[in-house]
Amino acid sequence: MQPNFLSRTRPLVLAALTVAIAGALIAPHAAHASAFQLKENSAKALGRAFAGSTTAGDDASAIVNNPAAMTLLKGNVFQADITGINFSTKFHGTGTDAQGRPLTGGNGGDAGTTIPVPAIYFATQFADKWHAGVGFTAPFGFKTEYDSNWVGRYNGVKSDFKSLDATLSLSYDVTDDFSLGVSAIAQKTSAELTSAINFNSVGLGLIQQAAASGQIPAAQARALATTWATVVPPGSDGTARIKGDDWAYGWQLGGLWKLTANDRIALNYRSKIDHTLEGTANYTVPVNVSAVLSNPAIGSLLGSGQAPFTHTTGTAGFTTPAVATASFWHQDVKFGLGMDLSWTKWDSFKELRVNYGNPSQPASVEVYNWRNSWFASVGGEYYVNDKLTLRAGVAIDSTPTYDDTRSPRVPDSTRQWISFGVGYKASEKFELNAGFAHIFVNSAHIGGAKSATNDLLVGENDDKGNLLSFSAKYAF
Repeated sequence: MQPNFLSRTRPLVLAALTVAIAGALIAPHAAHASAFQLKENSAKALGRAFAGSTTAGDDASAIVNNPAAMTLLKGNVFQADITGINFSTKFHGTGTDAQGRPLTGGNGGDAGTTIPVPAIYFATQFADKWHAGVGFTAPFGFKTEYDSNWVGRYNGVKSDFKSLDATLSLSYDVTDDFSLGVSAIAQKTSAELTSAINFNSVGLGLIQQAAASGQIPAAQARALATTWATVVPPGSDGTARIKGDDWAYGWQLGGLWKLTANDRIALNYRSKIDHTLEGTANYTVPVNVSAVLSNPAIGSLLGSGQAPFTHTTGTAGFTTPAVATASFWHQDVKFGLGMDLSWTKWDSFKELRVNYGNPSQPASVEVYNWRNSWFASVGGEYYVNDKLTLRAGVAIDSTPTYDDTRSPRVPDSTRQWISFGVGYKASEKFELNAGFAHIFVNSAHIGGAKSATNDLLVGENDDKGNLLSFSAKYAF
């Protein structure tokens, strides 16, 4: 009866396979704004915790943050920024497989990393009231890697995700006190993600489902489970490695109002950008599992098409979210004071649906149901003299994730920022800036993250981060 059992349970095998792949395809890890959003595109703004990010003025990052604020730039401006992100995340907890047995493996070590995030800008003023600019930035990204044999390896091991933007902006001074700006954004998003596959749980789970549905008698199920556990014992792990990328396009619209000679306010809206990531899925399968899959008795399971757990192509829809920002700045002779409030529409990330080039693999769906998040900051500058400026700021950044649905791939929680910065004007044309921020992160509780093979992970991640940024600006 074994061939008939395998034939009847083929849809269950394919479902387990496709969910396992989906679990590896999308894995956003905490970066330095909510989820995997990156705000680090200006050393000057970092020193104020991004308070007054588009209203403080004299910063070419306005090209990508609010094109209307380019009106505060005079002449031609070239600016280059580089930010080093040092992020640490350490898991503490336990794991069990679908049968309730403890999973082997450690806590994964420090899954964080240190990465550079560059930004380059050029802005020009023409015809008195017009400004144009181009910027190259990385608005979304993360990179993290747990130990390959850690207890949560079935949820994820390596995650490397990034979005790179090329932004072309144009602004017009409608009046002396009001400017409008618009941007066109070309975005390339790419991902490389790996996870382990629990082949022991795949087989045992299928047998249990077949017995529960009455497809096979309980006695036969027990015998099959014993045989499977002998041939494919716990620890018979494979790996899935996913790579994909896509180009897509978006826009933004901004306005800047000079309320008084000393006060400015700006509003900006950046659109969501819809991607269809296209790439490949590659697997390693242990010898004992390969032997089982190649057994003639399982021919009815595999059918005449491409076998499961073989290299294939895949596509997944993914959206980088819309962002709305309000910025305020008060300018005095010896100091400036600003505030920022940003809203990120993460609730657009409802689910991940994956389609495969292998016709034996149906589409799979994973549900995320994130919520929208907020970033609020207050900061300012003190002008020691005509050359030296000191900066400081604080911020709070909410998370879009929930305790009961949080994944170790996304050990994100609400963050608190404290920032410091310094600026030095070497000449009328050349300026240097540096900024530093330390990020305190609430414990990211994981209430019971399930892998594709129903392995359960319970615990928490302890996160922290440091940012160090430098910039050089030349005006001519």
